[in-house]
Amino acid sequence: MQILRTPDDRFTGLPDFDYPPQYCDLSDDDGGTLRVAWVQDGPDDGEPILMLHGEPSWSYLYRKMMPILAEAGYRVICPDLVGFGRSDKPTRADDHTYARHVEWMRALAFDVLDLQGVTLVCQDWGGLIGLRMLTENPDRFARVVVANTGLPTGDVPMPKVWWRFRETIETAPTLEIGWGVQAACRRPMSDAVRAGYDAPFPDDSYCVGPRTMPSLIPTTPDDVSAAANRAAWAALCASEIPMLVAFSDNDPFTGAMAPIFQREMRGARGRAHPVIHDAGHFLQEDAGEELARHVLEFLRH
Repeated sequence: MQILRTPDDRFTGLPDFDYPPQYCDLSDDDGGTLRVAWVQDGPDDGEPILMLHGEPSWSYLYRKMMPILAEAGYRVICPDLVGFGRSDKPTRADDHTYARHVEWMRALAFDVLDLQGVTLVCQDWGGLIGLRMLTENPDRFARVVVANTGLPTGDVPMPKVWWRFRETIETAPTLEIGWGVQAACRRPMSDAVRAGYDAPFPDDSYCVGPRTMPSLIPTTPDDVSAAANRAAWAALCASEIPMLVAFSDNDPFTGAMAPIFQREMRGARGRAHPVIHDAGHFLQEDAGEELARHVLEFLRH
């Protein structure tokens, strides 16, 4: 597997994100290894909160939430998916598969970090990966917060706005990652913050991950990942692991999933679920502090 590695100096001086990266080497499932990165905050012996980002963001997305949760005594761990952030970036689209992304995050969380009693916070692809991890390793998890995400099985059509997004990502001559994140937010961000989202991608050759991820989502019942997601969905519906559904009020991609999670998931029933107002798809960027407070309240009850 051929990879690119973003130069370290691209990450110097990012606003509100001075966490030192940590690294491990994982099998690339192709005879080699990949360097995978994460950042963390809070006491090493604190109850772990694993926060998984989506596409095309990276752990920088959680910078507003990390200090709030760490100050409350939790160990907050934010990995970079393979192909994103400081993690290595495979250069061929075929190197990215749904199953591999699940396995890479599972290996980091459990083989390397040996996390137990995990609270999962997941958004966008963080949910598609994290919810698979949860249902395949339920003994490792204590709670889950789903935020603007889903678990597609290919049995229900994807919304038209998502198909337009996929076409744009696949056909754009170059990807402007920072502007893409801004477009999916409700609140303006500074030039410096946009540059933070651009940092992992010096040029378009580093963007194979962001370009490829939409095509990995199951969109037909016979998709290669549909059966595994269908099994995960059934397990999640039956699971008694407590679930908080914390969606924003302005997400055209996943907004319709909020009431479905609340209705179908046993762990979500009988609970008050917050709506994050004036926030778009990337609600951590728009309202990270507010989302962190809802997570803390969930953890304390």
